[in-house]
Amino acid sequence: MKYLSLVICLKPEERTDLEALVSKGSAKSREIRRANILLMADTSGGRKRMKDVVISQALGVSAQTISKVKKTYLGAANPSQAVLRKKRVTPPREPKLTGDVESRIIAIACSPAPEGRARWTLRLIADKVKLDYCTEISHTAVATALKKTGFTLT
Repeated sequence: MKYLSLVICLKPEERTDLEALVSKGSAKSREIRRANILLMADTSGGRKRMKDVVISQALGVSAQTISKVKKTYLGAANPSQAVLRKKRVTPPREPKLTGDVESRIIAIACSPAPEGRARWTLRLIADKVKLDYCTEISHTAVATALKKTGFTLT
């Protein structure tokens, strides 16, 4: 499979920013690798264009990775979009505890303890919530919901 040879021409301030990111070494390795790809592919200032094969051998990445980074840079408004990871819009799965269920948990915890009990336990609250409001919830999820609000079962 053949990949396009895209020409990258960095502005001086973009090159300075990328060099600073690489030299600090405190960024994530993926970000440093992408910055290095852009720096090596840069043709500004009379630099000779490096072939993608040479860049891939030097950095230990595939030609497809180099092509993707170049395409992202050329389509982006600034180089940080090509270097940094894009934030996810939606979580990988829906949260089990919604605000409604959390408010029900707190309401149950504030209510009088069930008959024959001195106080509510996390497992009792989880069982009550399972019966009335949702299909599955663990006692640790109940503990997390109560901890977020600062509520303690005493």
